Amino acid sequence: MLKFDNVSMRYPGAGDVLRNVSFHLERGEMAFLTGHSGAGKSTLLKLIAVIERCTRGRVLLDGENLNQAKDRQVPYIRRKVGLIFQDYKLLQDRTVFDNVALPLVIAGYGHHEVSRRVRASLDKVGLLGKEKKYPLVLSGGEQQRVGIARAVVNKPPLIVADEPTGNLDPELSAEIMHLFEQFQQVGVTILIASHDISLIAQMNHRILKLDHGQLVAS
Repeated sequence: MLKFDNVSMRYPGAGDVLRNVSFHLERGEMAFLTGHSGAGKSTLLKLIAVIERCTRGRVLLDGENLNQAKDRQVPYIRRKVGLIFQDYKLLQDRTVFDNVALPLVIAGYGHHEVSRRVRASLDKVGLLGKEKKYPLVLSGGEQQRVGIARAVVNKPPLIVADEPTGNLDPELSAEIMHLFEQFQQVGVTILIASHDISLIAQMNHRILKLDHGQLVAS
């Protein structure tokens, strides 16, 4: 599903942020990406979302070389990737429904299909009934659930999460991780960047560890 083949990434004046990184995630696999601050985790995730393109090597998503994708293809590639962020990135002046619906509206889905999918996604994350609320009145855990519902609403085969539990307490963090496992159990591939080593240690999933841009453990 996702393959990094000898991938390096260099920024001008900064040297290699990633160096010869290689790994492969099977369809339906869940894995954690760890490493110290500045290890290259965020850069690696940006390559998957085609926010950046690698300097050397290949990033393959469902067999497609992302480095060779034309600019007009990028929006369609991103529909295969559900992105989840630590700071939620919700639109505060839009309702929960509108936040979750946004990827479907951009993709051109009709009103009936948007409504059906949004309610199904909110149901999966336990927020059905709060679609008319605004993000500011929700707890941090609920806002993260809205972000997850938005990420899965168009049924992407891959979910990429950058520190999704970074702002949550241990109990809420465990609940969010359980949600990810539920999506994995129905065949979604999931890669989660996280500093929470104690939480990761409680879960039986593969760990990819970066150290100064190199993959040192898998």
